[in-house]
Amino acid sequence: MRLIALDSSGLVASVAIVEDDILVAEYTIQYKKTHSQTLLPMFDEIRNMVELDLEQVDAIAVAAGPGSFTGLRIGSATAKGLAFATEKPIVAVPTVDGLAFNLYGTDKVVCPIMDARRSQVYTGIYEFVLKDTKCDTRVYDMSVIKEQCAVSFEEIAQNLNELGREVIFLGDGVPVFKERMKEVMKVPYALAPAHMNRQRAASIGVLGSLYYAQGRIQSGAEHAPEYLRMSQAEREREEQKKVAIIRPMERGDVEIISRLEEETFSMPWSCNDFLEMIDKEDARYYVAVLDGRVVGGCGVLMAAGEGNITNVVVEPKERNQGIAYQMLKRLIEDGYGNGLNAFTLEVRVSNACAIHLYEKLGFCSEGIRPNFYEKPTEDAMIMWKR
Repeated sequence: MRLIALDSSGLVASVAIVEDDILVAEYTIQYKKTHSQTLLPMFDEIRNMVELDLEQVDAIAVAAGPGSFTGLRIGSATAKGLAFATEKPIVAVPTVDGLAFNLYGTDKVVCPIMDARRSQVYTGIYEFVLKDTKCDTRVYDMSVIKEQCAVSFEEIAQNLNELGREVIFLGDGVPVFKERMKEVMKVPYALAPAHMNRQRAASIGVLGSLYYAQGRIQSGAEHAPEYLRMSQAEREREEQKKVAIIRPMERGDVEIISRLEEETFSMPWSCNDFLEMIDKEDARYYVAVLDGRVVGGCGVLMAAGEGNITNVVVEPKERNQGIAYQMLKRLIEDGYGNGLNAFTLEVRVSNACAIHLYEKLGFCSEGIRPNFYEKPTEDAMIMWKR
């Protein structure tokens, strides 16, 4: 089998082509430029060098996180683009697993540490267990002792000390916590050498091949990075969020909600549209109330166990405060209580903020509806939560 492998989860950008047990090509760089500048040109370079026919690729393996939020998004977007273009699946390889796989076959405990800032590391604990010996070849399984997580270095050090075995550290967190290691580590430890101590797409590709054989694949539409924790900007927004009262929409709310629609959308719903909907037995509409004011509304139409979310609107000055999230969370929870098992919606492909909100609620893109919107004309992304 043949895989394209990508890793842009940290400072390193790396691309590889792996075919069966052969590393056909690998291009790795860690030098000043951003991944948005390097990743695709690197792929084009090795693809041209080895005359790769994309039709003969079986899957795209990608370091799926944790790691740099920007780097993960670039890697994810590149993998999704290749998956859509080739109609091939994605193999999402946990970043820390991929790092650990650099040290395949060692008899020591392996502990990757990536600098996660805020005095934390992205880390995990691994060992390689002898599986089989054939023709003098030793075959190992990578066993996960502690799954990848975001913790303080002191916490992972305590876990390692309790194991009581010699450890090999690797990752960009090593230089950050090197002095602290001397203070807290009670068991012998070593540091991986330069050719093994950072992310490599080759490891993502080989591990991805194993996962592919196990059926651990997903479509381009299903794939999303695994961040493990919120970004700094998301944490700050979370701290500033306001808690709204979410209640069913009443006839007296309709004028306010229709006004918000007029302020927000080029093709808004009218008062009559909302009045017709809130009286339907197969519809549920809600408003968000903040300090006694109606500041947002949303609604869903129900049919055959599926909910079509028709409206989501929030007063402009109250946006980015978690209001829409709270409304939709209530709508979805009540929908499940009313027998729904799936939800769908359409969103302008350019509306990145809304798409991020829906992804946070568990929606995935499953297609594009061309020229769905007017004023201006634009494609709609069809999203589902199943």
